[in-house]
Amino acid sequence: MSTTPAAQPPAPRHAGGMAIGALSRRTAVKVPTIRYYEEIGLLPTPPRGGNGRRLYGEAAVDRLGFIRRARDLGFGIDDIRALLDMSDRPGQPCADIDRIARQHRDAVRDKIRQLASLEAALTAMVDQCGHGAVADCQILEALGRD
Repeated sequence: MSTTPAAQPPAPRHAGGMAIGALSRRTAVKVPTIRYYEEIGLLPTPPRGGNGRRLYGEAAVDRLGFIRRARDLGFGIDDIRALLDMSDRPGQPCADIDRIARQHRDAVRDKIRQLASLEAALTAMVDQCGHGAVADCQILEALGRD
């Protein structure tokens, strides 16, 4: 008896591609999100099989993986669209890609600074808590000030 875990069965395939459910499982992107990406033009609408269902190929897997990773990093839809457009033109200089990544990094740094300031304010409020009655609560008093 083998103790090796069973391999995952391959995603159900149809002639010329895979169904949207299989694409969803392969990329960890929900079906409604895939349809939304098609609707807004991030993911090309695939051909339909004889049964009328969309059939996705490996290019869709790759593109959807790119989109998912970019979303995980916090890139907005417009930036992802620009990055995808540039990735479709590999001979072009990457200065615009660099600019988009730098702007996003700078925005993340700003958010980190804002969150650190927020954390410091909350810590100061919590540290002032005397654990007494609500009427004497320093947290409520601090929240009531401008």
